[in-house]
Parts: sequence; structure tokens; C-alpha cells
Amino acid sequence: MSRAAFVQGEREHLPEEQQRALKRAVRWQFFTIGYTGVTIVLIALVMGESQAMKTAWVEDMLSLIPQIAFLIALLYRRRPTTRMHPYGRHRAMGVGHLVAGVALFAVGANLAVDSAIGLFAAEHPTIGSVQLFGHTFWSGWLMVGVMAVTVIGPVFLYGPVKAKLAPVLHNKVLYADADMAKADWQSTAASIIGVLGVGFGLWWFDGAAAIVISAGIVWDGVRNTRSALADLMDRSARTVDDSEPHPLGVRVIEELEQEDWVAEAGVRVRDEGQVLHIEAFVRPHDADVSLERLGAAAERIAALDWKVHDVVVVPSDPLPDYAERRGGSR
Repeated sequence: MSRAAFVQGEREHLPEEQQRALKRAVRWQFFTIGYTGVTIVLIALVMGESQAMKTAWVEDMLSLIPQIAFLIALLYRRRPTTRMHPYGRHRAMGVGHLVAGVALFAVGANLAVDSAIGLFAAEHPTIGSVQLFGHTFWSGWLMVGVMAVTVIGPVFLYGPVKAKLAPVLHNKVLYADADMAKADWQSTAASIIGVLGVGFGLWWFDGAAAIVISAGIVWDGVRNTRSALADLMDRSARTVDDSEPHPLGVRVIEELEQEDWVAEAGVRVRDEGQVLHIEAFVRPHDADVSLERLGAAAERIAALDWKVHDVVVVPSDPLPDYAERRGGSR
């Protein structure tokens, strides 16, 4: 007789630590949007004909996408599970991650092509002078000053904070946002070098810097698109930085194999976007395992971690080949 036990933990009420982390993340996302909006205006006022500055300006606008995607996905994630959406709408985070990645790649590739065309066409950017407070000076110094100021936020303020919050919330959109912010100094340094190069008569520095910045945008797009697609295609769950399989699978196996009625256990863990869906397979010593035992096992698995959203425990002999086993074998 086929038996299975199912536990659904809506987990709408996050543990206290995650509630605090989520509130902080939302506040920092709104702060980031405001901060980036100011930097976009400042760069637009000083960028002139510099291709490197224009590329950095577009990059700043693109950097708004992860924050907006995160906030919109939160609205969908909170909607209850229904028959139409039996897994809930947690994958809205994955969709937001994908949208951000594709946008970064598409725009970055377009900027790289434009920058390369300008460089090979030997287009000489002109950086003139400006009068400010009764003094006349080279506009390039103003560009360098603005870029030096704009890097403070992503590199020293909200970038490190988001990097700490992302693992607490198991949120890959937040992690990608933090990772992009931490790397922002590279594009800033490239734009400054490009502007200073023009000032020293090296006109090609500007186009080269624009290509470097564009390449960084393209790489961010490729990396985030690849990660989002893998999760949406039901790759086995991984840690928030995608560096290794999520350790919860091993914990579930160890929990099940402590039961005296379980001979062997396997599991597959699917990332639904901030929460996990777990299908556990057990090979019992006794073929006639009771629903009470299966139900109790499902409850214990659900209690292991706040990220566990759904749990299914199924007797199986033999265990499926695709199930993760103790020691990482499949």
C-alpha cells in the first residue's frame, strides 16, 4: 500500500531574526533607490561627452532593477497558497532575479558594442571647462569628484549590509544586489581613469574605460541570469551564493536515519525562492510503515529550519536514483 505524509508550513510569520532582517532589507532598499536617484542626477549634470561617464550613468540606472525586483517580489511572496498556486508565489523572487539578470546582460552588451564602435572609430571626446563659484576649471575634475562621492554608498554603506542580510533571509536577489554594489568601485575607478586619460591627451582611455564598465555589467547579467534560470528549472537547492549544495538536505537525511524504523533515507530539495520544498524518501525496515510515523517524521523535518515550506515523506524501496544520499551520493 502506498503511503505518504505531507506537511505544509506557510511560514508567513518569520522567526524574529528573519523578521528584523527583512525589515532592515526593505529599509535599505528604499535608501538605495533614493541614493542611486541622486547619483543618477549628479552624473547626468557633469558627464558631458565622456563615453565612460555615460556608461557609468546607465549602470547606475540599471542598478535600480534588483531593488525594485526585490520589493515587488515581496508583495507576491506574501500572497497565500491556493489551488491555482499550490506552492505559493515564492518563486516571484526567482523571477525578479531573472529579470534583473537579463536586463543587465542586454543593456551591458549594447553599451559594450557602442563603446567599441566609438573607440575603433577614433571618436575623440571633448571635456571642456566650467565656471563654478566664480572660478573656471576643467570639467574633468568635477566628473572625478562626483564619481568618487557616488561610490561611497554601494561600497561602504548598503553593499556590506545587504551582503550580511542575504544569507539570513536566504534571498538571492538581495545577495546579487549586494554583490553588484561591492563591485561598483571597479566601474567607478574605470570611469575616473577614462576621464583623467582624456585630460592627459590619451583620448582612447575614455572608450576603453567604457568597454571595461560594460564588460562588468555583462558579466553581472550572465552570472545572475544563469543562477536564476538554474533555480527556476528546479536545480537542487544551493546556498545563497551558489557556492555549494544547501546543507539542509544532509540535515534531513541525518534526522530521518536516526529513526529506528528507517533503514536508509534520501532527499531532494527544491529552492522556491527564499523557502525550500523538501521531498524525503525513506526505505523502512518494515514494509508496512504507519502514516503516524511518516507524519511525525514530516513534522520533525519541518521544524529543522524556518526555510522549510513544504515537506513530503514517502516510503520507497529502493530509493530513487535522483535522491541525495548520506555523503552526497545520488
